[in-house]
Amino acid sequence: MADPRIVGYLNRAVAHEMSAVQQYMAQARLTALWGMAELSDSLRREAQEELEHADRLMTRLMHYGLAPPGSQLAPVRLGRSVDQLMEYNRLLELNAVRLYEEAVAYCRRTGAREDAALFAALLEEEWAHVREIDARTNGNGGGDSDGR
Repeated sequence: MADPRIVGYLNRAVAHEMSAVQQYMAQARLTALWGMAELSDSLRREAQEELEHADRLMTRLMHYGLAPPGSQLAPVRLGRSVDQLMEYNRLLELNAVRLYEEAVAYCRRTGAREDAALFAALLEEEWAHVREIDARTNGNGGGDSDGR
């Protein structure tokens, strides 16, 4: 039987990742309309990475015999400038970081090694996204990163 708290983390994570897919796809379309093809392509690649994260999480849910949740997605955050888009994306990624840090800690405390490994891998990938956003904005993404 699956630990209900781990299932909760998995369900929240799927909802987060699918919300990220929606946000990155909408921003890719917006930046294409702005004539920024390279940034648009980059945002599409980010959406694909987030979709792959959701797939891994759904696979884990199915391991427990559970269907992926039918979740409500977070609203898409668009902006009037690239800097504003990056600010919203950084906040989105930091929310994932916090979720995955909490999930890893819980899974390690309870001895759920496979779940801890999944959440830890996703955590590192989300930190990589934060670093990419910071690099794109020349490090002006705010002071909420621990520098990973």
